[in-house]
Amino acid sequence: MGGVSTSPADLPDSSGGDDLTPVLAAVGARLRALRRSRGATLGELSTDTGISISTLSRLESGQRRPTLELLLPLARAHQVPLDELVGAPATGDPRVRPRATTRHGMTMLALSGRPGGPQAYKLIIPVRPPTADQEQRTHEGYDWLYVLSGRLRLLLGEHDMVLVAGEVAEFDTRTPHWFSAAGPGPAEVLCLFGPQGERLHVRARPRATGAPGG
Repeated sequence: MGGVSTSPADLPDSSGGDDLTPVLAAVGARLRALRRSRGATLGELSTDTGISISTLSRLESGQRRPTLELLLPLARAHQVPLDELVGAPATGDPRVRPRATTRHGMTMLALSGRPGGPQAYKLIIPVRPPTADQEQRTHEGYDWLYVLSGRLRLLLGEHDMVLVAGEVAEFDTRTPHWFSAAGPGPAEVLCLFGPQGERLHVRARPRATGAPGG
């Protein structure tokens, strides 16, 4: 896409409406979670959508009113339905109805419906050809990967490892990383992605065999 120009959507929103603050905050958190789950920067998203970086930043922080003019290109860039950006499950209904999206051959199913905080995804990761780009990338956040089936190759900084079903890796995503199925078939992975500095905490661990009762 070509250069980014200032449009009316980029101008500050001068209307009132303090009662919309919770709605704006919820949409912003959802937009930020979607972008970070893709490993995209604000600059990359700006190039994809034609929306200025400053406007994207204000949208994610809840300081900018999310208009249809802004949400349509964002929904296309994130490859999600528009109602996923602004909607929520019916009150009292605990079921999550995941929608599959595919990026670079990887299928993602969002398993959590609430905005903000850690987000859960099921990833179906294909085997990439030997000539595929293995450039490690960084972004804000914290990742926890659990291999459900198959084998997952993870490049993490200087480490090159293969995880099999039942194994877990967790890391700060500011550490350069890249992953792909290690073959022979795709890898299915449960991914929990959280905000920067937010780690998972294990509250209960198996007691060693023969340990005295508490």
